[in-house]
Amino acid sequence: MLYAIISQDVADSLPKRKSARNAHLARLEALKAEGRLLLAGPHPCVDAEDPGAAGFSGSLVVAEFPSLQQAQAWADADPYRDAGVYAQVVVKPFKKVLP
Repeated sequence: MLYAIISQDVADSLPKRKSARNAHLARLEALKAEGRLLLAGPHPCVDAEDPGAAGFSGSLVVAEFPSLQQAQAWADADPYRDAGVYAQVVVKPFKKVLP
């Protein structure tokens, strides 16, 4: 089943994001290689493709996991959590309708 992992950043998270970005992306690449990643990306703080110093306010990952518990465990092990990037992370089932 698909699960949405919706993360909200702490204030001024950009330096923390930069420090853990490579490890964070490696985990997403692993999901992609397994054919389990539907989409992933950050929410810019400003209405721009590259928010620059404004940074990001959070992230969204939609991926396939065997259960909600396994999706939650994957989210809990995110390097961004260890780096203190996220203030809150919500994991919930997701039903793809379109496209």
